[in-house]
Amino acid sequence: MIVEAICAGFFVSAYIGYVHQYNSLNSGPDVLNSLYSPLQQSSSLEGLRYHDGGGLSDQQMALLQYQRENLHFLSEEILRLQECLSKYERTDDENTPQVDLAHLLAARDQELRTLSAEMNHLQSELRLARSLIAERDVEIQRFRTTNNQYVEENERIRAILGEWSARAAKLERALEVERMSNLELQKKIATLKSQATQEVEPTSHSEQ
Repeated sequence: MIVEAICAGFFVSAYIGYVHQYNSLNSGPDVLNSLYSPLQQSSSLEGLRYHDGGGLSDQQMALLQYQRENLHFLSEEILRLQECLSKYERTDDENTPQVDLAHLLAARDQELRTLSAEMNHLQSELRLARSLIAERDVEIQRFRTTNNQYVEENERIRAILGEWSARAAKLERALEVERMSNLELQKKIATLKSQATQEVEPTSHSEQ
């Protein structure tokens, strides 16, 4: 625990030094005066140095928000470590820290078990979703195959209908030609009959 507290303090110091160096290199506003202590409440922006016509740039405002969030996290972590240390320092009874530590470990183990169960549940749902997607893909592929077969069948039927239409048109033209030929033949027959009748009548009169 002591090592963790020292490491956390070192990390806070290194982080603040890095942010201070970043602001110095980028000529940003000096917003770190109220942020050097991670346990201190964030002060308002009144009294800060401004530039670019009296306003903070978007980059510096984003950096300030990032600083506050990280320092808030570090403050909570340091407080947690201090509470853990105080549990070992405020009593001489050796059983109490062990009980607290066992309780803490049990709580962490329960959290891990809960997270593991949630992760397994999510993985099961993910597998189910993937299975449903695979089934839908197979069904869609089957529909596409069936549709392609229908399209091919329609094309074949259209080709047959086109061929039959062409044959029907040829037959209609042939029938029309045959009908015209029959009309001409009937006219010729009628003409020949008329001529034969006229030739028979004079012969009959001469015999009388």
